[in-house]
Amino acid sequence: MPGRHVTDHQMRLFMKHRSTDPTPVAAARAGFSTATGYRTAQDPRLPSEKRTPRERRRPDPLADVFAADVVPMLKASPGLRPVAILEELLRRHPDLGPGIRRTLERRIRQWRALHGAEREVIFRQLHEPGRMGLSDFTDLSGLGVTIAGEPLPHRLYHFRLVFSGFEHGHVVLRGESFVALAVGLQDALWTLGGVPEEHRTDSLSAAFRNLEPEVEEDWTTRYDALCGHYGMVASRNNRGVAHENGAIESPHGHLKRAVEDALLLRGSRDFDTIADYRAFIDALVGRRNARNRKRIDVERAVLRPLPMRRAEDGEQAMVTVTSSGGFMLRRVFYTVPSRLIGHRLKVRIHDDRIDVFLGGTPLMTLPRGRGYGADRRGHVVDYRHVIHALRAKPGALPGLVYRDQLFPRDAYRRLYDAAMEALPERAACKLVVGALAIAHERGCEADLAALIDASLDAGAIPDLADLRARFAPDPEALPQVTVTLTPLSAYDVLTAAPAEEGASA
Repeated sequence: MPGRHVTDHQMRLFMKHRSTDPTPVAAARAGFSTATGYRTAQDPRLPSEKRTPRERRRPDPLADVFAADVVPMLKASPGLRPVAILEELLRRHPDLGPGIRRTLERRIRQWRALHGAEREVIFRQLHEPGRMGLSDFTDLSGLGVTIAGEPLPHRLYHFRLVFSGFEHGHVVLRGESFVALAVGLQDALWTLGGVPEEHRTDSLSAAFRNLEPEVEEDWTTRYDALCGHYGMVASRNNRGVAHENGAIESPHGHLKRAVEDALLLRGSRDFDTIADYRAFIDALVGRRNARNRKRIDVERAVLRPLPMRRAEDGEQAMVTVTSSGGFMLRRVFYTVPSRLIGHRLKVRIHDDRIDVFLGGTPLMTLPRGRGYGADRRGHVVDYRHVIHALRAKPGALPGLVYRDQLFPRDAYRRLYDAAMEALPERAACKLVVGALAIAHERGCEADLAALIDASLDAGAIPDLADLRARFAPDPEALPQVTVTLTPLSAYDVLTAAPAEEGASA
């Protein structure tokens, strides 16, 4: 065709057909004109062999400086960036000008390809079904998720099977830890219904950060024991080499983008409870697994069976209940019923809760608190544990260290603020403590909070006597129940009847 150069392929096709056909026919089959065919027949060289090498059209600006200045810098500091070398050259040779940047970058790239250091090679692996599962954590705090309006700083534990792509996600409320790893891993395995041969993580440096060497060694032992319980080989990639965990590092980004898209489609990033948010993540991961159902079924068939029971996934500690009506655990104060003062309790620490035991008897489950900073302490307070003692000492309320955490709902906090502003301190304390006592004794925490909100919105301070009358049972309205007791002699008939039947027989 006019205006287009003959290619090597056309030349070979022309020479092939020319051996059996006339030149015009061979040229037509090769896709060029008859005249080009006759001209090509006189010079059978390929077009690529006829091209003359392109020569430099302007002087080389680096001819005098590359070998003398650039190469020594590259040998002394192999990781030096081209832009840094350019700045140094301009300092040494101001006459060069910044226009040589692209030329310098190409020349450095070529020199490194010919004379640079050997680079790391990534060896692609052949993955077999049932061979390996991987675990890692990823930060989701940047998604802007809130629980009841409060920001939720959190991470996501992510488990993935390499062959099938089966995934499991578990919302972690704190940083990377052995507890979070153990809970997420076991949930993934029991959801999957089987165990891979090998479990790989990163170096767990974040989980071990700032720990004493003996504690780190203990955690390593516990991790090995956890994998041993399921019959998995525990392995780790080298510290700082993320691509060795590449089968899960890349899916991190895909999963985070999927969560972001799901939040946008949902139209809100606020959830009523953490359980609702976890259900949202579970549903999202479930839909992703449904797309790989066939491969997951293939891999599930070759997984090893699960053990008879789960391994212990929490940490244990012993605490003493002090005269303050609670105990300290990792810079957090937890209240318990005052009858436990002086007792030693065993607590089992999980990511989002702690289970409390007296010996081997389970007592209660408390939400896990969080301390902030080295000097600040957190508080997990249940007003029901201390209200009976606070009724005897209502004046302790204003200076109580966990006063803000004492109020179960915002309405009671509003009542305290309004009462302290409008009433004497002693009367205000009696009113607030009395309201909390009514909420506990009558089981009307929500209804009482609604009434308090309505009164405060109307600009009035509720009266304690009115609250008691409203929520206390009216003796006159209670039904009169009369119980008539049957005399015991009436039951003699039941024993006498069989005896009489036997005598008649």
